[in-house]
Amino acid sequence: MVVAQATRQLTTSRFLDHLHGPDRPVLVFDGATGTSLQDLGLTADDFGGPDLEGCNENLAVTKPDAVKAVHRKFLEVGCDVIETDTFGAASIVLAEYGLEDKAFELNKRAAELAREIADEFSTSDKPRFVAGSMGPTTKLPTLGHIDFDTMRASFREQAEGLIAGNVDLFIVETCQDVLQIKAALQGIEEAFEATGERRALMVSVTMETTGTMLVGTDIAAVVSILEPFPIDILGLNCATGPEQMKEHIRYLSEHSPFTVSCIPNAGLPENIGGVAHYRLTPVELKMQLMHFVEDLGVQVIGGCCGTTPAHIGSLAELAQELKPAERPSRWHCATAEDVRPSLNYEPAASSIYGVTPYYQDNSFLIIGERLNASGSRKVRELLAEEDWDGLVSVARGQVKENAHVLDVNVDYVGRDGERDMHALVSRLVTNVNLPLMLDSTEWQKMEAGLKVAGGKCILNSTNYEDGDERFFKVLELARRYGAAVVVGTIDEDGMARTAEKKFAIAQRAYRDALEFGIPAHEIFYDPLALPISTGIEEDRLNGRATVDSIRMIRENLPGVHVVLGVSNVSFGLSPAARITLNSVFLHDCCQAGMDAAIVSPAKILPLIKISEDHQKVCRDLINDNRRFDDGICVYDPLTELTTLFEGVSTKEARASGPSLADLPIEERLKQHIIDGERIGLEPSLNEALQTYPPLQIINTFLLDGMKVVGELFGSGQMQLPFVLQSAETMKSAVAHLEPYMEQIEGESTSKGKFLIATVKGDVHDIGKNLVDIILTNNGYEVINLGIKQSCEAIVEAQREHQADCIAMSGLLVKSTAFMKDNLQAFNDAEIDVPVILGGAALTPRFVQKDCREVYDGKVIYGRDAFADLRFMDALMDAKRNDNWTNSKGFLADAPQGVGLDEESKLSEEAVEPSASATDAPAADLPPVTSDRSEAVPAEAAPKPPFLGSAVITEDDIDIAEVFDYLDRNALFAGQWMLRKTKEQSRDDYEAMLAEKAEPVLQEWMQRCIDESLLTPRAVYGYFPVGRDGNSLRVFDADGTRELGRFDLPRQRSGNRYCIADFFNDLDSDGRPTDVLPMQAVTMGQKASVVAQDLFKGDRYSDYLYFHGLAVQMAEAMAEWVHARMRAELGFADPDGMVLRDVLAQRYRGSRYSFGYPACPNVADSRQQLEWLDAERIGLTMDASDQLEPEQSTTALVALHSQARYFSA
Repeated sequence: MVVAQATRQLTTSRFLDHLHGPDRPVLVFDGATGTSLQDLGLTADDFGGPDLEGCNENLAVTKPDAVKAVHRKFLEVGCDVIETDTFGAASIVLAEYGLEDKAFELNKRAAELAREIADEFSTSDKPRFVAGSMGPTTKLPTLGHIDFDTMRASFREQAEGLIAGNVDLFIVETCQDVLQIKAALQGIEEAFEATGERRALMVSVTMETTGTMLVGTDIAAVVSILEPFPIDILGLNCATGPEQMKEHIRYLSEHSPFTVSCIPNAGLPENIGGVAHYRLTPVELKMQLMHFVEDLGVQVIGGCCGTTPAHIGSLAELAQELKPAERPSRWHCATAEDVRPSLNYEPAASSIYGVTPYYQDNSFLIIGERLNASGSRKVRELLAEEDWDGLVSVARGQVKENAHVLDVNVDYVGRDGERDMHALVSRLVTNVNLPLMLDSTEWQKMEAGLKVAGGKCILNSTNYEDGDERFFKVLELARRYGAAVVVGTIDEDGMARTAEKKFAIAQRAYRDALEFGIPAHEIFYDPLALPISTGIEEDRLNGRATVDSIRMIRENLPGVHVVLGVSNVSFGLSPAARITLNSVFLHDCCQAGMDAAIVSPAKILPLIKISEDHQKVCRDLINDNRRFDDGICVYDPLTELTTLFEGVSTKEARASGPSLADLPIEERLKQHIIDGERIGLEPSLNEALQTYPPLQIINTFLLDGMKVVGELFGSGQMQLPFVLQSAETMKSAVAHLEPYMEQIEGESTSKGKFLIATVKGDVHDIGKNLVDIILTNNGYEVINLGIKQSCEAIVEAQREHQADCIAMSGLLVKSTAFMKDNLQAFNDAEIDVPVILGGAALTPRFVQKDCREVYDGKVIYGRDAFADLRFMDALMDAKRNDNWTNSKGFLADAPQGVGLDEESKLSEEAVEPSASATDAPAADLPPVTSDRSEAVPAEAAPKPPFLGSAVITEDDIDIAEVFDYLDRNALFAGQWMLRKTKEQSRDDYEAMLAEKAEPVLQEWMQRCIDESLLTPRAVYGYFPVGRDGNSLRVFDADGTRELGRFDLPRQRSGNRYCIADFFNDLDSDGRPTDVLPMQAVTMGQKASVVAQDLFKGDRYSDYLYFHGLAVQMAEAMAEWVHARMRAELGFADPDGMVLRDVLAQRYRGSRYSFGYPACPNVADSRQQLEWLDAERIGLTMDASDQLEPEQSTTALVALHSQARYFSA
């Protein structure tokens, strides 16, 4: 077999020859070694003394007969492979027992014991094999527990010991961190090089009940990250039983290029009497794995925690009875020309969380360029200040800008680039869900990033400028760390300027890379966009040379990608001219075959927004179409372009389209809706009435405009406030036309009826009301029942109105349960119309699986208001054409993308945990303890100004002070949904906010003051408290009577934080020794009333603006009260502290609201409100644990110096 690293051939492997032999046997690994050793009743002396008790790995030298006995039990029942007793035998784990110096010896001896017993049982008909077990250690490198080099060295030492003991293969198992896998694979490769011997490689990852690895990696990312490495088997083990592994195994079966393995626990662990218990019987385990083998082609099976020899014997029977389903693997498909065939794997980059395919539907791969010290003064300033949070914020901004990959460049003269790259990338990987392009002219900096980036990166870049040495050095990094690579068209002669030279360099690199083991799908060529704007003669052909070279690369080098820094082409021109030239050049490069670009959205416009004349001038410049007359240039497109945009601002250049008055009436009406422009609307409607009947105007021209609005919103090109402006314009247009319509009694002019409600116990209505707005203004009659609607009320309304479709909305997790119960009640009431379910708490899987199983009719997942509209349009069209029944749905030609075509996609989504799965402890995590975190030392309790509670009313508050705490980013992007579009630069986005959002905010702030629309109130106080394990016990003001307690979760790894740790323990008599600050704030009931009046008055934009402001002002009020409490307790903020620092929590302590991971039990707010006597400010909690009024929030406050936000 040819392995992924083409320079090495895999030595003959008896194990792989057997695995891939003509019989294609199912191979069975042994069961739980730890469980089996525990059953032997070993004493402390057997382990080597009390200090070593529990160190199973030491038994290889202190009690070898016990180890051999366990191996023998599994071999006797028919297993094919036994694992060495070395799961925790890396030196970094053995150090916990003081045995780090014995790592090589223990691994070698354990391998020798296994080898001896395996050979004893091995026959020619049934050979037995030894797998060298390498566990995950107790460190997660992605979280900074250990550095990459130390972990790699430890794995190398372990691998060398296992090779010396003559294992047949390695199994890197129970992997919880992809970066740990990379360290293990590199350590093993170094051991292969040192010993001159190779062994087969198997990697087995652990997917938690959450559906991801412990650090958050999903199964698609696992495949993407590990695909580049020369492993032979990839699969799952531990944490769960086979049932919870099913969808992950299905994904591996369909997409992994390796043989698939599955080694589950005997079911999910259950805590019985403090001991993990596994319920799955041998027969049940066998039956569940049959599907994996027969249908999914799993060829390696076995048992993990809780599996006994009886379980393995049952699996051995299965292996004799079944043949695995056929599926492709690299063993059979790899060739000398293609060492890493992708098979069914889609080439992609990956963060530690998820994948980003290289090929993007309807787009090129957008590489965000703002985190680049070479090109950004802001990044250089943040680097100089070592403001890592600021740099992470820049990166997060590019996520919002819809970048697919994040370019990271820290090249800055005078700084330690390797240290900077390490510091920045280590923070990015856990804070930003984008793959990284590590960008540097120095390979050492790229490697510094690779050592902390667990995902699959792209290296930017390599070339032949310094000959072969650096070119191959970067390729070596790509091979060792599993990365893609950018190749610049530069050689020993410098930058290539002609298309032929660019292609020649690309062809040279293609040959070298493939021979080195880098497949074509991991190569990105950068043909280098050089300026065509200088007027220098030799620069005139730069543009055409680049476009032509892209075409030549695409046509002659199959499988590769082309990436370009587009904006270089227009260097030196005015900003307005650059926008136009960059846009045309980008389009032409994409047409030629470019599929990735490092590009600033500020310098790009859709081609449709550029006039034909301007496009022609740009293309003349790109192609150097100057015209000469007797040697004299009579037409120079560079001069023409410069003249065209002389004195034109960037804003003017970005303006597009003819004026409304210039359009035909049909297009003009459509554009009125798209632009949300009501000025001139009535004259246009009156003009249209001279030619068309009013219903045709509505159903054709106006609704066509709303359809475009929906498309623009869905593609991210229009933000919600502007959608609502369009809806208001539509409403005005219909109101103007209604007097002209002939009403026939009993006949409705609506397209269909739509019944919508927020379910019982849920007060959130913004999402529901947006659906109402969109459907109403697209021709539907909407019956909006409001919030907190019981099932009986919905059923009764449906009986009255006979709606074509029912929609239920909810924001809370418990709302999803009500929705499911309602669906069953609909069945009982003989209601079977389609039902749309929407809201933040829903997942597609819950709707498409759990809810669809309950309801006799059709259930649709409503992603957003326009998804509901798409379904309704399709439904009503089908009903008109007799193509729909409520029981069967669409009878023929079912449309795509309307919420009913999702069943096939379920297998690609993470398995959702059941309640029992969520509650069960993961087998490979340390148990939850109540010990205080070592990172949180005890501190002196603060001195409160009073004990008990106090009220603050609107009379005590200068609301202008509260406005000072308003988080504009959260308001504009989160509440008002004014989010940055792909075409906008950060500067353009900020300018748009200053022009459009800030004036609206100032207007509403003034109205809030003048009309008292908000009534900010708070109740806060200080209560005696004491820590009791993972709980806070709260006492009355006298400290004599216990009021109650908060039970709080603790992190199971890392710093093991728990909020309780931020307070001092109860004393020996169980009395409080600390103080718990608490607060509850509200914007008052009037805010809800005002918002509803705006909605009912069809003032959709105002409704969105005021509702969002009121919600965000509750958060601002909470910050205002929190600052007051800090000051009262002696930790006042410094004078002049800016809001950015407040929002970044650069103050002492932290504020924790119920419902977030550190204190997830929302119902705990109920007792808090009681203790604070919050009814004094009109704040209550209803039966469904909802705060009323809606614009309210509560919190616990900790003043400990280590108190920070965290997830438990």
